Parts: sequence; C-alpha cells; structure tokens
Amino acid sequence: MMPTSMFEISTDRTRLDIDYIHRYLSQECYWAIGRSRAVVEKSLANSLCFGVYDGAQQIGFARVVTDYATFAWLCDVFIDAAYRGHGLGKQLVEAIIAHPELQGLRNFILATRDAHELYRRYGGFDALAAPERWMARPRRE
Repeated sequence: MMPTSMFEISTDRTRLDIDYIHRYLSQECYWAIGRSRAVVEKSLANSLCFGVYDGAQQIGFARVVTDYATFAWLCDVFIDAAYRGHGLGKQLVEAIIAHPELQGLRNFILATRDAHELYRRYGGFDALAAPERWMARPRRE
C-alpha cells in the first residue's frame, strides 16, 4: 500500500470494488462503454490492479497487463469525476511506474486519446519511437 496524503493507492485485490469498476468503465470511460461484467472480471484476474481509495471507498483504478519481465500495457486508468483535481491521476501514474515488479521492462506502453501530457510528465512516456514497427489486430465481429 502506498499512502497519498488522505488517499491511498493499493494493489490489494481484496479491496477492489468490482461493481464500481465495472459500472465506471462500462458507463463513463469512452474506451470501455458497454464492456460486460464478465470481461471486466476476466481482465482484473489477469492484470496487476491498482485501486485508489478514500478510506474504504474506491475512487479510482488502473491495471497493468504484464509478463513482469519484458512488457507491460497500462490501461483502464480512471479517477472518479467527483475526485478529480486533487492530483490523484498524477499520484496513480507515479505509483504504477514506481511499482517494484514493473522495473526494468523493455516495453511499457499505453494508449490515450486526451491525457498525453499526464503520462509524459508523471510516467515518462513518449510517443512510440518506431510506430511503423507496431501492429494491432482489431476485433472482428
């Protein structure tokens, strides 16, 4: 657990409020609108999860998909709208980057539509050095 003034960031899975995480992702986050509870549960089970708390109440979340050796993908990052403006997003990114199990990775990536400066300034992220080397396989329905 990593205290952050009156708030706390924790990787303790037993504290995750899955109902809250699912509701927030599926209703508030542009990248996850409509995501099913089953998909959220499976994603949590297979990721290093970070909860942000005000006492016992969860107010933010992020997860990292990683092999803990060479690669990590930071995703599903959010701070509840009611708690924005307190620097919690910055503290969350810094806590993730400082996590001991995420040190020395060759590639640590993320995708964002509108928070480039947050990740650049507090996480040390930059645009892909060679985007022409990266490919993605889109979901085919």
